[in-house]
Amino acid sequence: MDASKDLIPALRAVTSIHVFGAGLNAERTSHTAVPELRQRGWRVVPVHPRDGGACIDGVPIRPTVEEGTTVEVAVLFLAPERARAQVRRLLMTPHETPPLVWFQPGAEDDIALEWLREAGWNYVHADCIVRYSERHNLSRPSIESPWYRQISDEDGSGCSVWTAHACDEHAEPPTTAVEWVGDLLDLKTSTSSVPTYIRSLC
Repeated sequence: MDASKDLIPALRAVTSIHVFGAGLNAERTSHTAVPELRQRGWRVVPVHPRDGGACIDGVPIRPTVEEGTTVEVAVLFLAPERARAQVRRLLMTPHETPPLVWFQPGAEDDIALEWLREAGWNYVHADCIVRYSERHNLSRPSIESPWYRQISDEDGSGCSVWTAHACDEHAEPPTTAVEWVGDLLDLKTSTSSVPTYIRSLC
């Protein structure tokens, strides 16, 4: 099914696409969607609670969406019950503009769809965002942004290790607890403790 062409201007206008369910399993379409969308110019934000802090082709995986972070497009590569839980979290989060919620094939959940209809949010189902962008040749000017990661040290001293990475720079998955990961935009907008502290030093 081809989603409405009315989405074309909206997708060209957004900067970021959050991909929920995109982790390190390279055999999953959620994983391959990250570089495919990134190559079309979007700032892609993979979100995976278990694989947070690792990378997909140099794009850092976030374990969750932090407060203060703007979600413009939420793409759900999730089982229906998990998609429903994610939609609930999105609906309960304040937004200046509600995000477009995109259910990848197999993620559709009737209850979540009804919630979105009742809330008046835009949503898409029964189409793939990667294939849609290919069919309509969608792209935008690429955003080049460094990214950062803070993990706990390995010797148990209680210190943290902060590293800075160039745009699309790959880093091995961390072997200790991830305390924070994000790019420059996350660093500017997130209200979590680590970026808030970093901003206080400026």
